[in-house]
Amino acid sequence: MRIKGKITQWDDAKGFGFIQPLLQGERVFLHIKALQNRTRRPALGEVVTYTLAKDDKGRLQAQAVTFAGEKRKLKAAKAASRWPLLLVLVFVAVLLAAVVIAELPLYVPIFYAGISLLTFTLYWWDKRKAQAGHSHKRTPESTLQFMALLGGWPGALLAQGYLRHKSQKRSFLAVFYLSLLLNLAALGWLLNSSLLPDIKI
Repeated sequence: MRIKGKITQWDDAKGFGFIQPLLQGERVFLHIKALQNRTRRPALGEVVTYTLAKDDKGRLQAQAVTFAGEKRKLKAAKAASRWPLLLVLVFVAVLLAAVVIAELPLYVPIFYAGISLLTFTLYWWDKRKAQAGHSHKRTPESTLQFMALLGGWPGALLAQGYLRHKSQKRSFLAVFYLSLLLNLAALGWLLNSSLLPDIKI
């Protein structure tokens, strides 16, 4: 059974503190290793949930500690990360089906795969430099949008979903989805107009 409590004491230098249950009971020892999310540091007064355990001396200690509301956020993030993969898989399936029935040259899905990989790498590089504080070495947003317009949007979608990069900025996403639609519209127009060269691979 999980218990809800509040952090009433915390020594960040030593990595331990104490939790006071919200309902009743004595305070519980908390070690930094008991946190399920160690990228975030505890703070006084913060509400957490945990399970109870005992150390070798029989003293109560918290285990599997999560910050209040964190599980719901993690579940929502996991659910949000599934749909980009599903969309990309559907697109890949459509491309391969079109190749099989001889309406689409093989180089088209190969091109999409290559430029998507490059776009994903650019997102990864941009996030890495952003985390390091190297703003002058970051990938310009215009470059990311241009890559999506060229056909790298599947890689961009995966990067937004799994790297959690450029996935919250509404103005960026509005331009991104416009680029995605324009790319699909251009591909459909090229197919219907038979303007794609028939290059043998």
